[in-house]
Amino acid sequence: MRSALLLLQVTLVAGAFAQSAPTVSGADVRSLLERIEKLEKRVAELEGRASPGSTPAHTPPAWSPQTAATLPGASAHDAAMHDAMISDAESFPSLKIRGFADVDFSASDRPGARSGFSLGQFVLHLASPLSKKISYFGEVSLTAQPNSYAVDVERSFIRYDVNDTAKISFGRYHTPINYWNTAFHHGSWLQTTVSRPDMSRFGGTFLPVHFVGAQSEGNIPSGGLELGYNVGLGNGRGSFFSRAGDNADANNNRAWLVNVFSRPRMFRHLQIGGSVYNDELTLSPDGPSPEGRNFREWIASGHIVWTGETPEFLAEFANVHHRSTLTGHTFDSQGGYVQVAYRLPVWERRWKPYARYDYIQVPEDDITFGEVEDVRSFTFGLRYDISDFTAFKAEYRNGRGAIDEDRVNSVVMQTAFTF
Repeated sequence: MRSALLLLQVTLVAGAFAQSAPTVSGADVRSLLERIEKLEKRVAELEGRASPGSTPAHTPPAWSPQTAATLPGASAHDAAMHDAMISDAESFPSLKIRGFADVDFSASDRPGARSGFSLGQFVLHLASPLSKKISYFGEVSLTAQPNSYAVDVERSFIRYDVNDTAKISFGRYHTPINYWNTAFHHGSWLQTTVSRPDMSRFGGTFLPVHFVGAQSEGNIPSGGLELGYNVGLGNGRGSFFSRAGDNADANNNRAWLVNVFSRPRMFRHLQIGGSVYNDELTLSPDGPSPEGRNFREWIASGHIVWTGETPEFLAEFANVHHRSTLTGHTFDSQGGYVQVAYRLPVWERRWKPYARYDYIQVPEDDITFGEVEDVRSFTFGLRYDISDFTAFKAEYRNGRGAIDEDRVNSVVMQTAFTF
């Protein structure tokens, strides 16, 4: 094609010269050769863009539940979205929006439980680079309630990428003290299962799901160990333990956290890590309390995960230690889960069965966790990826709270997608 175009150009130009001038000077020849050279470069550029194997100039990053589970901190898909925006942006700011939603059907034999369809969560991820080193990320969710929708700002932070070792941010995060909470955010499509583990449940109080403050994250020079870290200072839990202190600290005592993890270079799907979290809790002033109102809280947690899909393995454990500042009495609660999954090598690798065991044990006399139920449950499910951005999940759960409570059976079916 290029040769034909060049021949046509040369013929037309030569014909024009032949009609207009009987002789051609050396300067005309040099001008003609320069024009041919420019045309040749232009044709080469056009052919390169049009070739079947070429990559479009602005190809959106490919997201999957697996890539979303490879990096902690701001999460893998957040980091991928940020890097893609920085490379694609021609001017700042440059806003990108990603959406998630799900439609569910649930039924349970728990007395008084409601069954039927629900719209689950509608989630928007908003990201915008403000410069080559500064970016913003936000997450807004609308969750279906019996008579309305609950609207919440789940995450909102600005980040300064000083270098690969220090990325400093300010805002509202998912607390990086356990793996699930920073690998799988709002948007059920991101995770293999329908439900989150009980220890990391949205709206739960066993672990602080959200954190408002400042954070530094990055990589630690460590050779093949590939160490990373998160260090944070913020408000900690609010007066309602299920929420962060969005508007100042509940007791003027800052919470802090440290998270260190390793992704060994020779085992690219493996991640091992541990976290420490410290805060002071203040109970609401409803009625007398023999242990006082203030408690020191120490949380120590650890995880080991294998993010490959043949198999996929996730295991986490956390110990929550409370000490009354009035009496000195201590209370220790434990929680954890083990989840396994395997993407079947047949039927275009679209089927992924999974199973999980959840466990929570809380002392009866720990008044700070008065509303946290003991948990011992088994979950079995199957995920079918209809397309690269849509999944159908069917999940059965059998569990109980207190030891003397009857076991409860529940079934959930979900269509989750990203757009």
